[in-house]
Amino acid sequence: MDSTYKNILMKEMENIPEEMLPDVYQILHILKKQNIKKGKKKAVRNSLKGIWKGSNIKEQLFSEAKKSIFPYETA
Repeated sequence: MDSTYKNILMKEMENIPEEMLPDVYQILHILKKQNIKKGKKKAVRNSLKGIWKGSNIKEQLFSEAKKSIFPYETA
C-alpha cells in the first residue's frame, strides 16, 4: 500500500513545474511535522506526588535525607 502511494506521488511530481517544487516540498514537510507531533505525545509530569502510593514515610528520615542532599537549604 505504501509503495502504491509513493508511485502515484512520484508520477504526480513529474507533472509539477520546476518552480513549484519548493512550495510542494514545504507542504510535504509541514504535513510530515504535523503527523510526527500527533503520533508522539509527551507525558506532562508536574510532580512526584503519588509516586509511593500510600507508603508511610518517617518525617525524620525524610528531613535527614533532604539535609544530606541539599545542605545549603534550611529545613
